Amino acid sequence: MKVKFCGAAREVTGSSHLITLEDGYTILLDCGLYQGNDKEMKDFNESFLFDPAEVDCLILSHAHIDHTGRVPKLVKDGFQGAIYATHATRSLCAIMLMDSAMIQERDAEYHNRRNPKERREPLYKTQHVHETMQLFNGCPYNKWIPIRDNVEIQYRDAGHILGSASVTLRIHESNRTIHFGFTGDIGRPNRPILRDPQKMPAVDYMICESTYGDRLHDEKPKEVEKFLRIIQEACVERKGKMLIPAFSVGRTQEIVYLMDRLESEGRLPRIPVFVDSPLAVNATTIFGAHPECYDEDLERYLLIDDNPFGFNDLQYIKRVEASKALNGMNEPCIIISASGMMNAGRSKHHLSNMIEDPKNTILIVGYASPQTPGGKIRNGATGLKLFGDYKQVLAHVEMMDSFSAHADRDEIREFLRGQEQHIKKLFLVHGTIERQESLGGLLSDVGFRDVQIPELGQEYHL
Repeated sequence: MKVKFCGAAREVTGSSHLITLEDGYTILLDCGLYQGNDKEMKDFNESFLFDPAEVDCLILSHAHIDHTGRVPKLVKDGFQGAIYATHATRSLCAIMLMDSAMIQERDAEYHNRRNPKERREPLYKTQHVHETMQLFNGCPYNKWIPIRDNVEIQYRDAGHILGSASVTLRIHESNRTIHFGFTGDIGRPNRPILRDPQKMPAVDYMICESTYGDRLHDEKPKEVEKFLRIIQEACVERKGKMLIPAFSVGRTQEIVYLMDRLESEGRLPRIPVFVDSPLAVNATTIFGAHPECYDEDLERYLLIDDNPFGFNDLQYIKRVEASKALNGMNEPCIIISASGMMNAGRSKHHLSNMIEDPKNTILIVGYASPQTPGGKIRNGATGLKLFGDYKQVLAHVEMMDSFSAHADRDEIREFLRGQEQHIKKLFLVHGTIERQESLGGLLSDVGFRDVQIPELGQEYHL
């Protein structure tokens, strides 16, 4: 068998890895969208490093767009095989891929109105999403699922977002049995809402994420106090508005749940809070429909609060008019809005409106690609171009990586503990080269024999 790295190789987005068995059967692990503005990657989403029509099946780790966002494009270009995902991932993909298609169509329409001689087609349309969802097979956790006579898969809870999973393949070929592992995105222990990540079965080969492979996150008690301190300074003392750009799925729900608990404890200042993202609104509904993913702490909290994603000062916004009205508000408020990198969606509009007022605060709570507005602000930019206009960064900027749903260096090491005795080759993906080299050095030091950092398009025979 062989594995080819077709995305998220020395990059943090665009996850996609192709396994080809000896008899030619092909298994694609994830099919994600590249999210960023790197000129070298501008054509990534338009084509594949393989023929979609020749892929036999697709296995998804979780619903985030950088892991699923090209699936309708795969179907559009000829893929007709089965798609495997956990039940919650299937539910989330139904709304997230439709949202992605609508954005593609809207962006293409806007571009074509302004540039009639340079027409642009969307990557895929809503009709391709409908076709895609017909191919999905929902799978439970912790059961071996046969996908053909000589191949089985097992999902285990990765604790990253609702429905997220690691993937273990059990492959029988040439009188041997190969166990091949794919971590997907590894979550963090002791995080709210979701169960802790489950360790994977012993495997011979593994593809492992490395997003935060060179750093440590803040501890939870410090995180809560820092969050309250930022709200107090931003909205109570400076009487400004606070923007929290956040991924619609996972990050938004975690922040809302934290604020719900703080409100129940009487610690949250009485300030209007708006979740301004139609996708986040729909995703929150799906969270309520999948209690099988909840941790024990949330199950206990539900006994005293039957709506952990809603409190008195919280309002969910879908309508465009209501979103625009937030820009005219002068009183303090908190706006949670997508996208998390502020390169698209309503958060980009709120950023443009708020960035030049020193009373306001931008609270960045997750990773952002360096070329996106979020990445530039993280890296200390004093100004940036938004919607064609140059804007000075005069608002206060705060960062809280502790909200990250990705395991840090030590959490990745703990997740992999025990695998060093079994793994013949460990591939690091979904990270920048600097973080991968740092993590690779650590893992080599603790006993992993062969740690590889593949390049895009690189192929290995196993």
